[in-house]
Amino acid sequence: MKVRLRFFASLREALGDGETIDIAPGSTLGQVRAGLIARGGEHARLLARGRAVRCALDQVMADESTAVPEDAEIAFFPPVTGG
Repeated sequence: MKVRLRFFASLREALGDGETIDIAPGSTLGQVRAGLIARGGEHARLLARGRAVRCALDQVMADESTAVPEDAEIAFFPPVTGG
């Protein structure tokens, strides 16, 4: 099934705006992140476990155990601080 990825802030600078990918039905946000890490390169470095990366599913904050429906929008971004 297809989902749209979006990257924000420093992730966007390194990985681009986003892309559409195919994932297995029943995948979780954590599995999507793991698949991106498996690509290697900048994806692996920036989305690595241990790095603070937040996820949103269809513009709602979600944890990595959240199941991803078809045609969803998944956003990845670093935590942000305000001043």
